[in-house]
Amino acid sequence: MTPFKLSDELIEKIEALIDSDSKHDLLQMLHDVHYADIAEIINELNLEEATYLIKLLDSKKTSDIITELDEDVRDKILNNLSSKEIAKEIVELDTDDAADIINELPDERKEEVISYIDDHEHAKDIVELLRYDEDTAGGLMAKELVKVNENWTVLNCVKEMRAQAEHVTRVHSIYVVDDNEKLIGRLSLKDLLTASTRSAIKDVYITKVDYVSVHDDAEDVARIMAKYDLEAIPVVDELGRLVGRITIDDIIDVIRDEAERDYQMAAGISKDVEAKDSILKLTRARLPWLLIGTFGGMMAAKIITSFQQGMGDYVILLSFVPLIQATAGNVGVQSSAIIVQGLANDSIDGQILSRLFKEFLLGLVNGGSIASVVLLITHFLFDTQYVVSLTIGIAIISVIIIAAIIGTFIPIFLHKRGIDPAVATGPFITTSNDIFGILVYFSIAKLILGF
Repeated sequence: MTPFKLSDELIEKIEALIDSDSKHDLLQMLHDVHYADIAEIINELNLEEATYLIKLLDSKKTSDIITELDEDVRDKILNNLSSKEIAKEIVELDTDDAADIINELPDERKEEVISYIDDHEHAKDIVELLRYDEDTAGGLMAKELVKVNENWTVLNCVKEMRAQAEHVTRVHSIYVVDDNEKLIGRLSLKDLLTASTRSAIKDVYITKVDYVSVHDDAEDVARIMAKYDLEAIPVVDELGRLVGRITIDDIIDVIRDEAERDYQMAAGISKDVEAKDSILKLTRARLPWLLIGTFGGMMAAKIITSFQQGMGDYVILLSFVPLIQATAGNVGVQSSAIIVQGLANDSIDGQILSRLFKEFLLGLVNGGSIASVVLLITHFLFDTQYVVSLTIGIAIISVIIIAAIIGTFIPIFLHKRGIDPAVATGPFITTSNDIFGILVYFSIAKLILGF
């Protein structure tokens, strides 16, 4: 398969065909193009051109295209379509995707769009999904699935499965329920094919089945599916009844969105923003952390000033302030990144003290290695006194150990307090380690050198 490449020439050609109203040529050009690639094209067009293409293409294709569009582009296109036109598009989608799109509409339009959906069962399923928070299993699930009753025979089961499969894009699993619709197991296709047609499903199904509840957090669902390498997972309600399924494509979106949020938090951006957002929104997201960094820098400057007056012959120590700050910041971010990642995937085990002791030993080893290199370089390259080089080396070991402990303790502390540990990385860790690093550096220097 030749990978799709978006080019200026292609966009210009499509714009020219739209401008000349060459519908036949456009349909022919885009006939074999994947819906995700068409979405990429539409993202580059203006609103009028994008709406023209959406209305021109077949609803089966445009329904998928709409789900792949950039959020701001999709919002503009939906605002440019009537409620009846939106209903025509989403009726082709699985219920989870349809609910996601309707959820983006203003409240008054939601009801109007739903009222135009001719398939009442489909509309009912969408309305049910809209009840759940989008960050829960209920908000992620689709109603389309294949389920069989434990009391059916294999022959009856196959007939029912054929009817159900017509409404399911892809059959990942066959779920088994009792007469009360409670999930009790799953059915192996191999067992179904090899069993007698007169056998009851209760005699061949597998009782072990992983599942989640409608109110489970989306991130927890993602961890379960990743841990057990699942392509799909069933969802049950408060009574244990099978109400839907979550597929891997929805979980990939959750993982990607969470990674983006964590990356922004690690970079010191406190809100979910994008490059295209307004200057005011971007400022609100970035400014708080920048102010923390500024405050930290001023505190570090104050510490340096308080030690500077008595330095005398040891003013060379000021030259190594950037080294101390950079080392402390890097070590702190490294330590916190490992802990945040471990907390995210539940791989952190043991008590806080054991984790801190391990980081202490790691800091001691790393600090000793770096201090040895720094000691040699400062003594021979900078021609400093041996006692000064030794002071800098000891200070680096101490700073690395403290930075590692801070970088480990803060994420664990926040996690135990129910706060997202991602907020502990980036500027927060760097700033706190800058302050402690400088304080430790000059305190050790004053203690050894006596200024």
